[in-house]
Amino acid sequence: MRAERREAALYLTAQLKLELGPAVEDALVKGLAVHFVAEAEVLRDRWYWYDRKVGAATRYYRLAFQPLTRRWRLNVSNEPISGTGLAGSISQNFETLSEALDVVRRQSGWKVADMAELDAEARQYLTYRFRLDISQLPRPFQIAAGNQSEWNVSVARQLRLTADMVR
Repeated sequence: MRAERREAALYLTAQLKLELGPAVEDALVKGLAVHFVAEAEVLRDRWYWYDRKVGAATRYYRLAFQPLTRRWRLNVSNEPISGTGLAGSISQNFETLSEALDVVRRQSGWKVADMAELDAEARQYLTYRFRLDISQLPRPFQIAAGNQSEWNVSVARQLRLTADMVR
């Protein structure tokens, strides 16, 4: 994970080592759509209160297998993707699951904060979280997924911003 300054904004690039467990892959092949959420926040340290949120961005991913075409479909959106509401998302089709996961693994050029909001004198850090959104699964899978470690796909990282990044 790295943050870089381009133009008048701070951008995030993250490379994940995402591997799905056999239970998740089996559910995908059987036609169940799986949702992922990637969240990034820039926070400013404050000693007297909670850290102040300076910038934030969220991406939602929906991965599904299309049995008729035998292809994988990945939808990416800045808004939550519901089962029927795919209008605000960008979608791509892939021949293999591996190709679709490669797109999810590489997250680049993601605008997290405007430079005007950042303060070069303050201590700031970037938090990044990526997870499988179990709440989007059908109810029986939500119950079963809570007890199986194969359904627990998540990562969290933190990066301290240096003065060079925000000047």
